[in-house]
Amino acid sequence: MGNLKTSLRLVLACAACALGNTVHAAKDAHEHHQHHAETSPGYARHAAVYRLPQTTLLRSDGAKASFPGEIDDGKPVVLNFVFTTCTAVCPILSHSFAEFQRKLGAERDKVRMVSISIDPEEDTPERLAEYAKRFGAGRQWGFYTGSAQASVTLQKAFQAYFGDKMHHRPMTFMRAAPGQAWVRLEGFATPDELLKEYRQLVASR
Repeated sequence: MGNLKTSLRLVLACAACALGNTVHAAKDAHEHHQHHAETSPGYARHAAVYRLPQTTLLRSDGAKASFPGEIDDGKPVVLNFVFTTCTAVCPILSHSFAEFQRKLGAERDKVRMVSISIDPEEDTPERLAEYAKRFGAGRQWGFYTGSAQASVTLQKAFQAYFGDKMHHRPMTFMRAAPGQAWVRLEGFATPDELLKEYRQLVASR
């Protein structure tokens, strides 16, 4: 009986030790995961060269706009793809653009901000004008729609076409000047991060 009790105590002690080590390892792994999540950036940055085909879109005021000529006036460009009925990705992207615009202050007149609809069948110029007003878009921030083919053509040119609007991904594109490479930001860059990327880009040209 004494030997049985001694053996039982040893088994329980070993089990407790193993459990303690497991909990400690799990805690370390959790803390490492939390640290990784906190220090990881919210977006990925890539340099890319895009060849934009000749495409005609409509501005939110109804006027025709020829791409890429519309954005080849020498100003830096900050561009994204949105649609007005989007309830997830687009409001965040548009809010970040609005805050980026606010943080630029008077400097915003030196940049061309562009938002292109990926749902042109619903996004009429009038609807885009209302959307622009909702986010307080200044005159340097243009909204564009057009035919479905024109929209898809530009999305493909930027390697940002994923089948349909329901598979839309958060992306922002920046270019310092015509003929230079684009910076592709994949993910939700904050307004401060957009401003930092923009100023780095402009300083390097």
